[in-house]
Amino acid sequence: MPRHRSVGRPLPPRPRLAPTAEHTERSHHLIHRGDIPAAVGLFVDPGILVNAEQPRNRNVEYDAFDDRLVTFLLTEIIPQVTARYSITDDPDRWAICGGSSGGNAAFTVAWLRPDRFRRVVCYLSSFAQMPGGDPYPELVANEARKPLRVFMQAGHRDLHWNEPRRNWLSHNLRVAAALAEAGYDFRLVLGDGGHNPNHGGVLLPDALRWLWRPTDT
Repeated sequence: MPRHRSVGRPLPPRPRLAPTAEHTERSHHLIHRGDIPAAVGLFVDPGILVNAEQPRNRNVEYDAFDDRLVTFLLTEIIPQVTARYSITDDPDRWAICGGSSGGNAAFTVAWLRPDRFRRVVCYLSSFAQMPGGDPYPELVANEARKPLRVFMQAGHRDLHWNEPRRNWLSHNLRVAAALAEAGYDFRLVLGDGGHNPNHGGVLLPDALRWLWRPTDT
């Protein structure tokens, strides 16, 4: 990929196959114990608008309710990985994970393309700031159940937790309630923290074990 684009155009997200040392140690331990299958971890940064007043393109890419992100992953990013590694085509063995806006982005990717992604981890998702409003409580309730397994983490002191608008906590709870009422295979873990990765980091091993547990358990 080119390292630079013209002013005002987004730099493409870079696929990264190297997580943090902590992620590597945890995943290797889980794989060695047989708790999760051997996997390739793909880490993608959101785009940056070169020399723009607001250079971060994260919210534009992640909060949208459309197929641009999943199409980008499937057509431009993941083929760079499959060209180097042998990866299963089984969507029950493809997972996507994200936090904050990355959490609702992960949910949107799986919701729109369950033929490719069926395992989802959503930490402190920013459903509350999706343009046009959070569509998922209504969609989950009214559309046929999709073959998804969803792990959600929410924080009691998340953004605007005690306010009537843009309440991260209440929006996550509404999505979780819709999943429960629709009979989805999902798990919600509610902590007492704010909008930070502390609780999610502690939960990661259990989240991965739960995500990859046998289907009949």
